[in-house]
Amino acid sequence: MILRTGITTGTCAAGAAKACALYLAGCEVPETVCVKNLQGHVFRLKAFREGEYFCVVKYSGDDRADVTDGVKVLARVDTLDGEDSISFCAGEGVGTVTLPGLKIPPGEPAINPVPREMITLVVREILPRKSLMVTVSIPDGEKIAKRTFNPRLGITGGLSILGTTGIVKPMNEQALLDSLTLELEMIYALGFREVYITFAGTGENFTRQLFHIQGRNIIQCANYPGYVLDECARLGFTRATICGHPGKLLKVAAGSFNTHSHVSGGSIEALCTQLAILGASPDLVARVYSSNTTREAIEVVRGQGLGVRVWRELARIVSAKCRERANIPVSAVFIDGEGQVLGSWHDA
Repeated sequence: MILRTGITTGTCAAGAAKACALYLAGCEVPETVCVKNLQGHVFRLKAFREGEYFCVVKYSGDDRADVTDGVKVLARVDTLDGEDSISFCAGEGVGTVTLPGLKIPPGEPAINPVPREMITLVVREILPRKSLMVTVSIPDGEKIAKRTFNPRLGITGGLSILGTTGIVKPMNEQALLDSLTLELEMIYALGFREVYITFAGTGENFTRQLFHIQGRNIIQCANYPGYVLDECARLGFTRATICGHPGKLLKVAAGSFNTHSHVSGGSIEALCTQLAILGASPDLVARVYSSNTTREAIEVVRGQGLGVRVWRELARIVSAKCRERANIPVSAVFIDGEGQVLGSWHDA
């Protein structure tokens, strides 16, 4: 089956801005406006008026992970004194950049460079040489932004206006990886050279408590610890600490750097292997192997004489495998579901 593509918020903003520029110039605004991306692809977009704005509704195609599918992207174009300049303003629901390290400097509306260029091209077709202010708004954008990476990137007040090609392609894995790179670049730009890696929000909370972390040098890698380690090495971080529940971190011990359940397994097997190597009884290994969940396996091991030793050894293995991949020192910490340390290894 061929999956349908969609349009980015940047494309929508360009279409709405073009409709508004036509209106401002006294021209008839057609039901469908045409805009081009920087590669020359033409988008035909339905635009309609909403008060002082014109609106294009975002369509994400078959990318069901896109939380902005169906949102209204509004744009308003105003003339200013002077000539030949275009500035941008964050309206309701569009965020503002507050931290360095992104493509847009702090204090600017979170309207990325390619959408800015697309908007500039379409309004300049209609209003050449005038000084203009383009305001972009997304109703409910501030609420929707809480489900994105924006709060972690220091973008406050709403969504970003995104897009490099103007096209949303189904399967948003690359967008997630790009967001991880952006967050690491931001952390690096803030001056941090050591980064803490967790898998999700609960792990981050526990890691902050464990290491008394107040700053922003912590990142949730989701299912991609390998990618994050690669980017840490590329960007020049000098060390990392990876902290997580055995459900994820045991997969790294087993050599899997993509921890998605569709891609990797081996958590229980990695635990059983180390138990056997350390001399656990066949009965204990069998009980752990028959556990239905990693949480159950943790409880089987807890209180056994080998409990502390096995988690420390597994942390050493995680540390070694991460260092082998990224060529930087990586400490590893296993924590349980309550944030208590099961075992750790600190690579100096």
